[in-house]
Amino acid sequence: MTDSTSLRSIPWRPGLEIWMLTAAVALVQGSWGVSAAQPAEPNAAVRPFRIRVGQAVLADLDRRLDLTRFPNRIEGSNWAYGTDRKYLKQLVKYWRTTFDWRLQEKMLNKWSHFKTNIDGLDLHFIHQRSRHKDALPLMLVHGWPGSFVEFQKVIGPLTDPTAHGGKAEDAFHVVIPSLPGFGFSDAPRTRGWNNDRMAEMFGKLMTRLGYRRYGTQGGDWGASISAWLGRNHPDQCVGVHLNFVTAGPPRGGDRQFEGLKPQEIARIRERRAFMANETGYNRIQSTKPQTLGYGLNDSPAGLAAWIIEKFRTWSDCEGDVEKKFTKDELLTNVMVYWVTGSITSSTRIYYETRHSRGRGKRGRVEVPVGCAIFPKELVYAPRRWAETRFNVTHWTDMPRGGHFAAMEEPKLLVEDIRTFFATVR
Repeated sequence: MTDSTSLRSIPWRPGLEIWMLTAAVALVQGSWGVSAAQPAEPNAAVRPFRIRVGQAVLADLDRRLDLTRFPNRIEGSNWAYGTDRKYLKQLVKYWRTTFDWRLQEKMLNKWSHFKTNIDGLDLHFIHQRSRHKDALPLMLVHGWPGSFVEFQKVIGPLTDPTAHGGKAEDAFHVVIPSLPGFGFSDAPRTRGWNNDRMAEMFGKLMTRLGYRRYGTQGGDWGASISAWLGRNHPDQCVGVHLNFVTAGPPRGGDRQFEGLKPQEIARIRERRAFMANETGYNRIQSTKPQTLGYGLNDSPAGLAAWIIEKFRTWSDCEGDVEKKFTKDELLTNVMVYWVTGSITSSTRIYYETRHSRGRGKRGRVEVPVGCAIFPKELVYAPRRWAETRFNVTHWTDMPRGGHFAAMEEPKLLVEDIRTFFATVR
């Protein structure tokens, strides 16, 4: 994700079968500490959910992969024109012959999944409570082309820190929603579901779960959603942790670099040069997502090519995507889009955010904000710029890592989350 509206001051701007369990609402609410005096909302039930994809969906996927028609290519071009054909052929073969969705499904289902209806949409989320007393509720928010799958490596360390090198006072109750239109959450059927509206929905989710005080964390679209919650609900959101920080210079023209260190200026220029060839997806997803969707929703190989090229290009992998992600990790994330048919609705967040006016107040985020700056993130905003938008109380320049921090460098991210939120608990 590159939110063009938040970067406009920068010069380079350029079917599914699911088995669902049912439970008494009173028992669910009681286990989460929701006040009995809290008024009930229509359709406010929080329902346990289990991922179970129909065998017919998997058989259809296998057939489509077998019939993939790969395009020709320029000799020796590798990844220069986009996803490398040789790599994609290898991945599709692995997908058909080795990848085990049922195993991945089992691994995903070890977490506590739920659904609840908010604003007319069924919202899917993981709610993993800590066994430790006084754990702080923390919402982790993904972006595009990620999903809730991004956070699998950090759930355990955050909810059970004593089993992962931390202390009991580092514990969090973790909530990981799937954005509307993504994965197992409903796709909006009306206009206007931009990032602000999604943030508003997530605030309602935390209230419904009985959390009157919580933190948020996110990258990509999850960063803008997390920032929205901190800015508009400071009475509930005690702190915001970001691994994707966007902020333009306070002055334009020749004065844009005023007050910055030479290494900061060099890093800004390097990232701008990198992004010069990385905004094509943004342009089409923010203008004609439906046209794009017909192809991506019909071809699993095409979908994988569209998504995995971003994982390679946006991560700190030195050109070898499997240096940071296994084939199983890459394909599990792609599968979430495929089995739910959600790629088209997921890309609409770009269109809606570009064409819809914000619903909440704007301005500086005044609650404490922690920033984890990974060297291969898409954009770079020095702290001087970030402080114009955020009340930055914590800043870490990471030694390695890129856009998908929770998957690439989970230990670094977890430690930074613990350190920041220790200041606001």
